[in-house]
Amino acid sequence: MIELSQPWWLVALAVLPVLAWLRGGRGRAPALRFSSVAAARRVARRRRSRAGAFASFLRLAALALLIGGLARPQRVQAHADVQASGVEILLAVDVSGSMQAMDFEVAGRPVDRLTAVKRVVKRFVRKRPADRIGLVAFAAKPYLVSPLTLDHDWLLERLDSLEIGMIEDGTAIGSALAAATARLRDEKAKSKVVILLTDGVNNAGEIAPETAAEAAAALGIKVYAIGAGTRGKAPMPAVDPFGRRTVVMADVEIDEATLEKVARTTGGAYFRATDTASLERIYDEIDRLEKTEHTLHRYAVRTELFPWLVWPALGLLGIEWLFVRLRLRRLP
Repeated sequence: MIELSQPWWLVALAVLPVLAWLRGGRGRAPALRFSSVAAARRVARRRRSRAGAFASFLRLAALALLIGGLARPQRVQAHADVQASGVEILLAVDVSGSMQAMDFEVAGRPVDRLTAVKRVVKRFVRKRPADRIGLVAFAAKPYLVSPLTLDHDWLLERLDSLEIGMIEDGTAIGSALAAATARLRDEKAKSKVVILLTDGVNNAGEIAPETAAEAAAALGIKVYAIGAGTRGKAPMPAVDPFGRRTVVMADVEIDEATLEKVARTTGGAYFRATDTASLERIYDEIDRLEKTEHTLHRYAVRTELFPWLVWPALGLLGIEWLFVRLRLRRLP
């Protein structure tokens, strides 16, 4: 970002057109004497030569650059140091095949559940710059996508990399919760939170969700569970016998009782998101419930840019001096 430290100097630029007009009228008085007054009058009325106009242009351009330098342009680089708030959040996101269901909308068009979740989670992360946040994706097994970090730009890049099918299909809710708990176990934060989002029933992994929830509660980790998807049936992409892509209505099944028990055991809460708007409200509610104070230090580094104007101005004045001495020499 470029700023001017003393912008009022730019008012002087308004004088330059006046000087250009005055200088463009008549040149210096002729150095030769004429026997006829009429001839002298004609010479005095002549406009400046092209060479003289060029010299004037160099002088005015140099003056404009010097005025710009007096305004002291500066490049400003803003920085912010964020002191961690003491809240650490592990996002556990389901990437199983059922997340392909097209029952959510973004910008008025149908999208799959994972696309909607990415959009809402990005918004949630940007609202919490002082929290260390990590990301675990899961299907038939959990996968650490990002450790706890304050580098949220990198975290969001990792979030964008999530794809349905990147992990063997299935829904290992218990294993995902256990993996998230393990990542938070040794942290010294005053508040440790897992936000678990799934659209199915635990059907994979070796750890039951209830067992993982008890371990989380013992370690002081709170779980907010979100069941994503419409009730009843949902549009699901499919391929017909002729190899054409189509959409079919598929049954939706979410084990809400288990998710409610997991959340209750850890002192958290369970939410059901049936569309994008309700999903946004849920993350907003979690944001409100886990809001804490944090310190943000802002400072700016300023780099003076006036030398980039002053040195060219001096160069133009030098060129103008040489030009006048060599090209516009007057007869004695």
